[in-house]
Amino acid sequence: MKISTRGRYAVMAMADMAQVTKNGAEGPVSLSDISERQEISLNYLEQIFGDLRRAGLVESRRGKAGGYLLAAPLEAIRIGDVIRAVDEPVEVTRCGAAAGCLKKSGRCLTHDLWAHLGGTIHAFLNSISLDDLVNGRMPQVLEAAE
Repeated sequence: MKISTRGRYAVMAMADMAQVTKNGAEGPVSLSDISERQEISLNYLEQIFGDLRRAGLVESRRGKAGGYLLAAPLEAIRIGDVIRAVDEPVEVTRCGAAAGCLKKSGRCLTHDLWAHLGGTIHAFLNSISLDDLVNGRMPQVLEAAE
């Protein structure tokens, strides 16, 4: 499973806005500032922020002092929301809805394993808010076997 560059950049940009908000800045944040701080192409950020705006996660302001504002408090915006807003599927199984993953139809022997892992990843991403992220609060996870 791999989250695409688009998904990662969306999270990075939203975390940047959250950090600026946490530090007490008022008013819109410009994409050029985010681009410079996070080393993300301005053109790419413009595409990403179009998706984030349509999803209701940010609001745009026009004009000389324009830019973007978070549309909700830091605690209300979840990382899973950000990734879904840029239309990034986070799937670990290749199974289609009804057809299954085998050419002869049906599910492979490991389908439930991968489906459960996908559900765990979704739950993890949905459990973390922008506030958690900028304050370094991560949920407890299972310890890796040694």
